[in-house]
Amino acid sequence: MSKIELKPSCVFEEFAKINQIPRPSKREEKMIEYLKNWGESHQLDTRVDETGNVIIRKPATPGMEDRKTVILQSHFDMVCDKLVDVEFDFDKDAIQTYVDGEWLKAKGTTLGADDGIGCAIELAILRSDDVEHGPLECVFTRDEETQLTGASGMEAGFMTGDYLINLDSEDEGQVFVSCAGGKTTTASFSYTKEEAPEGYFFMRGSIKGLTGGHSGDDIEKKRANAIKILARFLYLESGKCDLRLAAFNSGRMHNAIPRDGSFTIAVPHDAKEQVKADWNIFTCEVEEEYHVTDTAMVFAMESTDAEKVLPKDCALRIIRALQAVDNGVFAICQDEALGGMVETSSNVASVVTADDNLTIVASQRSNVMSNLENQCNTVKAAFELAGAEVVQNDGYPAWKMNPNSKLTALVEETYERLFGKKPIVRGIHAGLECGLFSERYPNLDMVSFGPTLRYVHTPDERLLIPTVDMVWRHLLEILKNIPAK
Repeated sequence: MSKIELKPSCVFEEFAKINQIPRPSKREEKMIEYLKNWGESHQLDTRVDETGNVIIRKPATPGMEDRKTVILQSHFDMVCDKLVDVEFDFDKDAIQTYVDGEWLKAKGTTLGADDGIGCAIELAILRSDDVEHGPLECVFTRDEETQLTGASGMEAGFMTGDYLINLDSEDEGQVFVSCAGGKTTTASFSYTKEEAPEGYFFMRGSIKGLTGGHSGDDIEKKRANAIKILARFLYLESGKCDLRLAAFNSGRMHNAIPRDGSFTIAVPHDAKEQVKADWNIFTCEVEEEYHVTDTAMVFAMESTDAEKVLPKDCALRIIRALQAVDNGVFAICQDEALGGMVETSSNVASVVTADDNLTIVASQRSNVMSNLENQCNTVKAAFELAGAEVVQNDGYPAWKMNPNSKLTALVEETYERLFGKKPIVRGIHAGLECGLFSERYPNLDMVSFGPTLRYVHTPDERLLIPTVDMVWRHLLEILKNIPAK
């Protein structure tokens, strides 16, 4: 079978160049410099605001100067995750891509198509000399993946357009007109570690190979959460023997479902065989529970070196909190126009053990801001009951659907004309920068769409190559038909 063609070539050329540039969230300086130099080298009006967002303006093609100004917008940071046995430095190394059938993938790391492919589409349009369009503002935002700080810190008046097309969605053929708001809850337990009792046996339990995924897009898919699984076992065993916790580590990003993790415990010497037996039974049960969504999970239990442990009372409070805290889908949207979409959810994202504290991060999302507050309080209360110090960030707002959107109507009409079918118009449970833009620019008419991505925020991230050309053709048709001012 012949190798699939990477088209449009102008987009994939730009994406390949982007993937040579390290751009972890909050460490995107090289990408900011690249975009600034790119715009200036193409003799285009280029600006960088104090936050680090970049805007490149391109005048209308001849005869289209009277059209409304369109903003194309993507974020240039990426989630950095890799397989546990892959050596890779996201601050120095280039992403290595390869083609697998119709999919573009990366070798053992996240691909960076979220949202590097959106940036590549924008650059391809900026460099083109055969695309018809009115005035364009191509906006590239930083640090979307942590807490949308690029969009939230954007300089007032940075964008001046009438319509905004966000290129950060992951299902070709779907047009998003609403998104969830979100907050992050951080719970910290402080302690002074101590020696384990005499005659205790140290064991390390671990899990890897879970499917994971985006904590917004994938939360309804009932995939296993490594933290909740490991905490579940610890809770069971803490009721059977004098279990002492030495370490618990799992997860890396606040917006990803954790795929691997481990704990270190000490148990009385005469309990170790029963713990091992319980582990074997427990893991078989979990594998059966997730036999559809997580088919490659790998469990291990082994002896390990002795180390200091957390005070027993503190450890039990942590274990109980992790057993009790809400995780997964909390509510489904009641608005029929949004088609049974997840409305409210929470994801326990990471646990990190240090010498004197253990920190848990959980992220909450909702398309209804009052229910977001309720869910945040539900999670906060569980940790407060356990005696943790709890902090919640300011979060970001939901983007409400505009039932009178002229841009949505144009996007639907052009899609149907090109492909002979209607696109699906819907909301998304993930957070988009459109929520913040809707606060800053209340009259801005917005939609979001993009090529098909799967398993974002994981090393299995992949881009469906043919959908890039579909999005490209659709976008060009939209730009050609933007109405006059």
